[in-house]
Amino acid sequence: MKLLSTTAALLVFLAPVSTTARSLGIFGSSQSPIQAQGKSVEGDNPLEYCSDPSSDILEIKSVNLTPNPPLPGKALVIKAEGTLHERIEDGAYVLLEVKYGLITLIRQEVNLCEQIVNVDLKCPLETGDMTLTKQVDLPKQIPPGRYTVHADVFTRDDERITCLEAHNIEFKGPF
Repeated sequence: MKLLSTTAALLVFLAPVSTTARSLGIFGSSQSPIQAQGKSVEGDNPLEYCSDPSSDILEIKSVNLTPNPPLPGKALVIKAEGTLHERIEDGAYVLLEVKYGLITLIRQEVNLCEQIVNVDLKCPLETGDMTLTKQVDLPKQIPPGRYTVHADVFTRDDERITCLEAHNIEFKGPF
């Protein structure tokens, strides 16, 4: 469950401020970095937009994961940059879904302002440029398999802040 909360918090983080990596995995050193498969978020990450981000309140400039791919039992550093075009107030929310293969592990609505404290922010989020760097210690034991994370983020008035996905994040067993 700790992995899921970390993943969710990271994706939520990527949404409101250039808000998570979020996708964490166990990878062998012979694998290449994880990358998005569709319209990618700029940077070294597996994120992609759910739809055309041109009208989103959050303009994500880049998200970088170090290391990419993440390694079990090691620190993952996430650096995100973006611009908020409107103030984000309490009542903003995230529709979050995490799947393990075809099995839905989490499908819930979460309060954005309650979650962003995990990345050292608080509501209201003011307009303007934002840069955030966050270190997350990854657990050594992550169940092997493929994960998908989807976060659709809205203001309290149901305006889209952003929508991000990470598909087929593969967690492999120990080597």
